[in-house]
Amino acid sequence: MPTTDMTTTMTGGQALVAALEAHGVRVVFGIPGTHNLPIYSALADSEITHVLTRHEQGAGYAADGYARTTGAPGVVVTTSGPAILNAAAAAAQAYSDSIPVLLISPGLPLRHPGHGNGILHEIKDQIGAMDAIVGHSQRVTSVAEIPLAVAQCFAAMTTGRPRPAFLEIPLDILDEIADVRVPGPVRGAVVAAREEDVTQARTLLTAAVAPMIIAGGGSSTASGPLKLLAEILGAPVITTTNGKGVLPESHPLSLGAGVHLPSVAKLVAESDVVLAVGTELAPSDFWYGPLEATGKLIRIDIDPTSIYTNGVPDVALVGDAAHTLDELIDGMSRDPAADRAAQWRERLRADSRAEGKNYLGIVEALAQALDEDAIVVGDSTMACYYGAMANLPLHRPRSFLYPTGVGTLGYGLPAAIGAKVAAGDRQVVAILGDGGVMFTIAELAAAAELRIALPVIVVDNGGYGEIRNEMADRADIVHAVDLAPIDFPALAQTVGALGVGIESAEQLTAAVAKAFAADRPTIIHIRETSV
Repeated sequence: MPTTDMTTTMTGGQALVAALEAHGVRVVFGIPGTHNLPIYSALADSEITHVLTRHEQGAGYAADGYARTTGAPGVVVTTSGPAILNAAAAAAQAYSDSIPVLLISPGLPLRHPGHGNGILHEIKDQIGAMDAIVGHSQRVTSVAEIPLAVAQCFAAMTTGRPRPAFLEIPLDILDEIADVRVPGPVRGAVVAAREEDVTQARTLLTAAVAPMIIAGGGSSTASGPLKLLAEILGAPVITTTNGKGVLPESHPLSLGAGVHLPSVAKLVAESDVVLAVGTELAPSDFWYGPLEATGKLIRIDIDPTSIYTNGVPDVALVGDAAHTLDELIDGMSRDPAADRAAQWRERLRADSRAEGKNYLGIVEALAQALDEDAIVVGDSTMACYYGAMANLPLHRPRSFLYPTGVGTLGYGLPAAIGAKVAAGDRQVVAILGDGGVMFTIAELAAAAELRIALPVIVVDNGGYGEIRNEMADRADIVHAVDLAPIDFPALAQTVGALGVGIESAEQLTAAVAKAFAADRPTIIHIRETSV
């Protein structure tokens, strides 16, 4: 493990920042506070760019968007107590969707009374609260330990299934000075599936008459071998929400995203082998119930504890997706059927268009404004999960950022900021509802300060539309779901952004194109009744 050439005397804050730099961190999202000022003092002298959000939850979602776009961990720095708890919802979303986000916060002093004494920001058990949410957490007890803990957090986040991590640093050691050595990142070995399992899976796939592939978010680093295997097999590929774009949706074998669509269950029933790559086959993806693939399921997953979740495979390949797919392909040859994918593509297209009929105008107009490498960031809103997810074609892995499992509201705007910070000149667009956008609307001010060209499409149905429908479906009294109208373009202008209201979906293409050319974010407001 590489280290610095010599021991250096540093404060705790400096040791933290030096360790982050050693691990390739170039951007940190957060907000300064009384207890983390030594960290900010060190950040000011570093090459790390700090992005000031307006709320810690926004910082967490922005780091999540950054991580999904780059594939590298996003980093959040908050102060203690309420600040890190504000970011807890974002940490839970990152855990649910297997996103590496490192959250860093001061903690109570090393020699703090066990039952507390009312120090500023004191909460009962800060690390216990965060440990219940993230995949890895630890509290350091000395300045010298800080760089080691950073290395351990990065190792935990980047080995096996990605999960968020939490690092707590007692506030009294952030200004303390000590001799420190800063280790570089640990290079984990590629996890390889057992050779006999690969051989068994290859035999089943080679003999299959009608194979299919389900690709999840865990296949995002395996786009090349996934495409090659699909072409060898002639297998149609359907993706989960987080797998969207892993096979370009213009490819003749791509069925797009949307494993919940009714025809997918029929496709699975017709297929004699189902290969699931990097997906836990979660109910949040399969809305209609568990996948019925008994007797024909092969699974590839980096996480041995997930390989039997939501479906017991006939062959379980525990290993890195790209490496395992390469092993499967080695020596494989077939004469695939030519038209099977095309038939299913039409059936799923009919499903997705029927489900998303209220949003097709928006989706089709948006598609005309997007480049092939565009990134679309969605909130948990009907315009996304009924509209864009299955109907908007995307062509790159990590091009559809969406809060799947936990399903938080307010994710879209700050995550789009993080994605844009990461993506540079690539187009990034956010789609939110009028309810969800208000959860984190303050981050529009952060985007305006950054001067980033970011179209933020707000599809307004006058409240919490999904919950309104669910109340009606239960024959309950429909109440507490309607929201008073907001002049979103005017709101945007008050924080230094641009705002425009459009009257029809046909106007969206030009509005988005103009927003991409602007020197600041633009809210584009459209009422659902207009589409």
